[in-house]
This record gives sequence, C-alpha cells and structure tokens, in this order.
Amino acid sequence: MSDRIHQLLHRNLQEVFGQGDAARRRAATEELYTEDCALYVPPGIFIGLEALDKFAGDLRATHPDFVYTPHGEAQALHNAGRLAWGSGPRGAPPNYTGLDVVIVRDGRSRRFMCSSIPYRRRG
Repeated sequence: MSDRIHQLLHRNLQEVFGQGDAARRRAATEELYTEDCALYVPPGIFIGLEALDKFAGDLRATHPDFVYTPHGEAQALHNAGRLAWGSGPRGAPPNYTGLDVVIVRDGRSRRFMCSSIPYRRRG
C-alpha cells in the first residue's frame, strides 16, 4: 500500500494540480480519486470529482507557469500519506510551499488535505 500512496501523492502534484490541460487533469482526477472524495484546502471543503477538478483548474489558472516540486520523500503509514512541496517558476526558489495529506480507500484518494503557506525569500 505504501508504494501506491507514494504514487498517488506524486501523481496528484503533477497530473492534477500541476496540469494545465483540462482534459488530462480531469482524466487523472477520475483515475486517482474516489467518486465521493473530499478536498480540504484553506478556502474550504470541496466534495466530489467535479468540485475537486474545478478547484484544481481554477488554482492552476492563477499561476499557469509554476511547477510543483516535491520537498523530500513522500511518507506513508497504513492507508495515509503526506508529501511536502514547493511551487514557483521552473528553476527558481518556490513562491509558496505546502503539505499534502491523503487518506486512501481501494487504492484511490478518498480524503485529500492541502495546506500551503507563502514562502519568503531572504535577501
């Protein structure tokens, strides 16, 4: 199960939240999430594939050129996992960082929590 959790966390970062193509993002969402999934993010809780897909697309539209980069290795315990990440222009320090937490059912994301904080560069 831990390999699947690691895969879900990494694919979610790149293929859902990092994907600019709406059709590809939707296909990944349907493959990676359960139909009754719940997304917990700072603006609120979003239930179901439609809501999750819309949120990811709207978020992506605010910074279409940013990339998501994992910070460290994904960690898994039983049916849950977490992955720290940063987001910003390719090759530059992140503009913000976050932590994804996933709870898995039947090999797909059932609950997904994401928190992000602004990253302040020194200098």
